[in-house]
Amino acid sequence: MNLPLFIARRMARSSSENRPGVMERIAVVSVALGVAVMILALAVILGFKREVSERMAGFAAHVSVTDLRGVGSLDAEPVVRSAHVERLIRAAGPVVSVAPYALRGGIIRTDDAVQGVVLKGVDSAYDWSLFGRWLVEGTLPRVSDSIRTKDVLLSRTLARGLRIGAGDRIEMLFVEPGELPRRDRFKVSGIYASGMDDIEEPILLTDLRNVQRLADWRPEQVSGYEILLADVADAEPYAASLSEALLYDESDDTRNLVATSVMERYPNIFDWLKAHDVNGVVIVVIMLVVAFFNMAAALMTLVLERTRTIGLLKALGMANGPLRRIFLWRAAFITLRGLAWGNAVGLGLCLLQRTTHLVHLDAEGYLLSAVPIALDWSWWLLLNAGFVAAIVALLVIPACVVSAVKPEEAIRYE
Repeated sequence: MNLPLFIARRMARSSSENRPGVMERIAVVSVALGVAVMILALAVILGFKREVSERMAGFAAHVSVTDLRGVGSLDAEPVVRSAHVERLIRAAGPVVSVAPYALRGGIIRTDDAVQGVVLKGVDSAYDWSLFGRWLVEGTLPRVSDSIRTKDVLLSRTLARGLRIGAGDRIEMLFVEPGELPRRDRFKVSGIYASGMDDIEEPILLTDLRNVQRLADWRPEQVSGYEILLADVADAEPYAASLSEALLYDESDDTRNLVATSVMERYPNIFDWLKAHDVNGVVIVVIMLVVAFFNMAAALMTLVLERTRTIGLLKALGMANGPLRRIFLWRAAFITLRGLAWGNAVGLGLCLLQRTTHLVHLDAEGYLLSAVPIALDWSWWLLLNAGFVAAIVALLVIPACVVSAVKPEEAIRYE
């Protein structure tokens, strides 16, 4: 039998059977806390990016096509619906849906309050999937092609402020410069809650023909088109491509038309989301550094506790490489223990927040009313594999202390 290898195995076995030392336990706790914090940080950061982007797409789509003389304005010049424009929109890239819309500013008046709102008209091509998920009371408005209804869908924030509910009738005023106010009545078909209280509050959705009638527009005139893509990350390149196609098209239908992405219309929100990427990197780096120093201290303690054994193995002919691998395997075992505990704590807290929304936010400052959580197997596996690889690779440096142990001095060590 290979005597050095036998002694090395006995050393590893005795190390695993003995009660862990203080430094080893500190290393396990350090790894567990680091992993838990990284999982929570990434889940929250990715949750913010996904939820805010998704909700912004629900209110403003990924890309909109409007007249460039009124981008971002409620009094925009009307766009004439055209089959040619719609073909250009679909030819610029893969789209999920294309829907015309019309906007009109108005005022809701009740016995107790007055509130300025934006009436948004849509037709049967509109994608109601998000608002269907956000619906908390009543039903979605009927916007079929055959019958024009006076249904409106409004936000829970607005409904609470005005003390109205599904089934109630509301009166709206529409004021034009130099004209008498126009009055119209609508029925609240449903109430939605997206979690973005400040953005959702003024927006009411109704049949497109209601807004066209209030604006004295013809049936083919709208404020523009809203375009949904498969991924919000494609919005900017798609908008640039479509704008170029509209600019160089010679048809009268595309005159003065421009495509703008949701990032261009709400730059502050998306710049704020990009800042979260830097925060995530900083947190991951800090946790890795803390875990490395604690693991290095634990490994150094293991080496010092077994200095005589190392000297004996060297005297029997064992090389430095196999000795270093023994201590690295021990460090990897400690890392995996901490990893298991950290995943249990981190994933447990993420699931608790996602199911109960225990931690709330100020929607005015954070856009969302509860801390969002995004869990995905891809980044979770990458995080765990990268953490283990980084720690073990960095521990090669303190493991080199084994090479400095001299057999003649270590055997006499007391």
